[in-house]
Amino acid sequence: MNQPAKTGKHPKGLYVLFFTEMWERFGYYLMVGILLLYLTNTTTGGKGLSRAMGADVVGTFIALVYLTPFIGGLIADRYLGYIKSIFMGGSLMAAGYLGLALPGNTAMYISLGCIIVGNGFFKPNISTLLGNMYNREDLRPLKDNAYNIFYMGINTGALICNFVAAIMRNKYDWRYAFATAGVGLIIGLIWLATQLKHVKQHDVKKPMQAGDMPLSKIFGSVFLPMIIFAAIGWFIPGNIMGSDSNDAFVFACFPVIYFYVNLWRKGAPEDKKGIGALLFIFTVSIIFWTIYNQNSTGLTIWAESHTNREIPKAIEKPADYFYMVQTVGTKPREVEQADQYLRIVYDTAGNPLKTMGPDPYFNNVPREKWPPDGEAKLANTELYQSINPAFIVLLTPLLIAFFAYMARRGKPVTTASKFAWALIIAGLSALVMVIAVMSVPSIYTDKASSVWLFLTYGIFTVSEICLSPIGLSFVSKLAPPRLTALMMGGWFLSTSLGGKVAGVMASFWDKIPDKRIFFGIITIAAILGGLLIFAKVKSLNQIVKDKTGSA
Repeated sequence: MNQPAKTGKHPKGLYVLFFTEMWERFGYYLMVGILLLYLTNTTTGGKGLSRAMGADVVGTFIALVYLTPFIGGLIADRYLGYIKSIFMGGSLMAAGYLGLALPGNTAMYISLGCIIVGNGFFKPNISTLLGNMYNREDLRPLKDNAYNIFYMGINTGALICNFVAAIMRNKYDWRYAFATAGVGLIIGLIWLATQLKHVKQHDVKKPMQAGDMPLSKIFGSVFLPMIIFAAIGWFIPGNIMGSDSNDAFVFACFPVIYFYVNLWRKGAPEDKKGIGALLFIFTVSIIFWTIYNQNSTGLTIWAESHTNREIPKAIEKPADYFYMVQTVGTKPREVEQADQYLRIVYDTAGNPLKTMGPDPYFNNVPREKWPPDGEAKLANTELYQSINPAFIVLLTPLLIAFFAYMARRGKPVTTASKFAWALIIAGLSALVMVIAVMSVPSIYTDKASSVWLFLTYGIFTVSEICLSPIGLSFVSKLAPPRLTALMMGGWFLSTSLGGKVAGVMASFWDKIPDKRIFFGIITIAAILGGLLIFAKVKSLNQIVKDKTGSA
């Protein structure tokens, strides 16, 4: 009689990587949570960029952050190894965060470049190191649980970082907030360095196998054409997509997309179905990542300018570190001085509204609705970005239990079905924002309740849990072994494109008077994407079953 394999206990290395990743994500989400606010701030030492330009920079940054893990993972696999890559990437990212504390635009753009390259070496390789740790026979049954624990580390860092960011910029300034992100990452690297004995045996490089595509060919087929096309997009006269960076990014995608289509077109008959299924999922997932990255773009703008962030008097003292006091002129002389902020905006019916104020929060508040005493205590905008990781920590165990329950009943939710539900649920989260716009007479004269952001993030979290953790697993199931790394790059490309689309959309925020259109577009696109996956779910399940023996 066959005895079940003995299951071991989680190794100490899991908790070493847990805390390393927690501190790394603490730094990243602290920085990206305030980046748009910093770029567009005009009153407390920010860069003073227009909202369109700020959204363009953030969208491009997010897009590039999710492109570099592809090449960073390949280099670590074949040459550097994972631990060396993690330290290299972490050091570059820490330098980038600290560099953002320096004055000048040159320092800022160099720092963002360091973070982009550093993330490429850090992000894919700490996850791979964890996977290697659980390749032992007695630990394989614990692998999914290990990744769930690891995912908790990511979201613990993402949860607490925004509160730290609020304290640092309220009590000091932006520079201290960015520097804190760097210090957090340095703590994570020091922790890893002192605990290397628990993980170094899993740092096993994967030399190139027969049939693997060499890096030189990948560079010549993908990256060199991408650089050339990006340069063409940047330097062509005028703008097709609204800015040089948008044009460059879109043009750069053409040779990459052509490369992946060719992989499918020229693939062996036994590989074509798997590659085709992955390319289909990658394409539809762009919609999901567009909604995901509203967190740092569109929803940040909504929280800053259109959400009631005034602190109730009952909690002013306990919340002292997490709000900023905004002063508006109410005396005649102060009002006269404040006229420099006068601008014309339009309501949803196209009627002009004169609104004024020295801060984005008051720029769409008529003078008669300014606080009578001339002061308003406003919760920091970045605090709303902690809602999503808080829901992940709360809901992940419940959804895991639900999926296990369905499997025990003989009705497992397949991976393809999870993708479909994720798109539809993400669309419903965007629909909540359509309703939020409709909840007030006009977002140009009234502030919407914070409840809408809690609702949209709560609903979206369900979709994220269904899709985000299983994406790379889906690739590993369907990709031909010799193309696994390349198809992983395709997954990151879809993430990157979603980040860029989110930035492009946010750059048009002020040009779309009716915000129901803004959120309605992604609502419809996501629900249609989910229905499209459902239409193909049987064939997708069959492809997975043929490749792995189970859906």
